[in-house]
Amino acid sequence: MADGKPSHYERIRADYPAVIAAVEQLGTAIGSTGPLDARTTHLVQIAAAAAIHSEGAVHSHVRRALAAGATEAQIRHALIALISTIGFPTVTAALSWVDDVLDNR
Repeated sequence: MADGKPSHYERIRADYPAVIAAVEQLGTAIGSTGPLDARTTHLVQIAAAAAIHSEGAVHSHVRRALAAGATEAQIRHALIALISTIGFPTVTAALSWVDDVLDNR
């Protein structure tokens, strides 16, 4: 992983640099738009990624949430809070994706 990004992301960046630049610029704009801090924004994005069953996005936002100061407990709670909304099986899958990142730090 170059600069913490997965190799498949780096391949896309190499093949489509303008697209990745636009995606990264969008992320920067979203982060600076409202009153939520980076930690909270990434916790919200972890929850959304779990809801759409996106393992890669959960991995990405867990790494970013940690970098923004989130604790393991906060990350796990952001998912546990979803059990009544997205279901226990979906949350347990997302928690296993969280563990993928935490176990490889």
